[in-house]
Amino acid sequence: MDGVYRYQRHVYDLTRKYYLFGRDRLIAQMRPAPGSHIVEVGCGTARNLIRMAGLYPETRLFGLDASAAMLETARARIGRAGLAHRIGLAQGYAEHLSPAMFGLEGPFDDVVFSYSLSMIPDWNQALIAASGALGPDGRIHIVDFADLGAWPRPLRAALRSWLALFHVAPRLELLEALTVASQKCQHYQLLGGRYAILCRGGGQAMLTAIRSVARQSQAPNKSPLKAGSAP
Repeated sequence: MDGVYRYQRHVYDLTRKYYLFGRDRLIAQMRPAPGSHIVEVGCGTARNLIRMAGLYPETRLFGLDASAAMLETARARIGRAGLAHRIGLAQGYAEHLSPAMFGLEGPFDDVVFSYSLSMIPDWNQALIAASGALGPDGRIHIVDFADLGAWPRPLRAALRSWLALFHVAPRLELLEALTVASQKCQHYQLLGGRYAILCRGGGQAMLTAIRSVARQSQAPNKSPLKAGSAP
């Protein structure tokens, strides 16, 4: 990941604000309880963590990222914001998420994935790890690319090709899993012509949906969710 972000990290936030829609909406809708422990998986430059710290001053925040270069930028930004005492960082993979990575003995209350699952090869295991790192009432918050189904085909193809340059691939299986979980989720919304999906729900509900989709994908008459199909 350092090969991708060694130079991008310096302009990451400036460029991503034009197409990573829904991040601030996700943060505003979180409304964590005072004293909550929140971890963002794929925290990047800590842009979201710093925003959460401002909105929810009684929480403790943590960020996990696979890129040492990104975390270097994140630490500098957190330091400038005077938030080093409230935001802890660790380098590692989403599939291995645990409170122990941050020296915690208890579970997290909230796990945030902001446009990171579309970059994680084993996104299933990332969500399984997130569910295991949560307490009984813990929640998972997701905003990520959907299937772009309402977009004209040429624009959809062009955007997917461009995203691929950054090792980003919209996960149709993720969209399907979240659609399955939508009835049990506290919030489920498709944004901008199915450009992005915004979802919030209990860790166990997410885990049940993943397992359900995995079972369906192994069935002989499995009919996958196609781009543009309604959930």
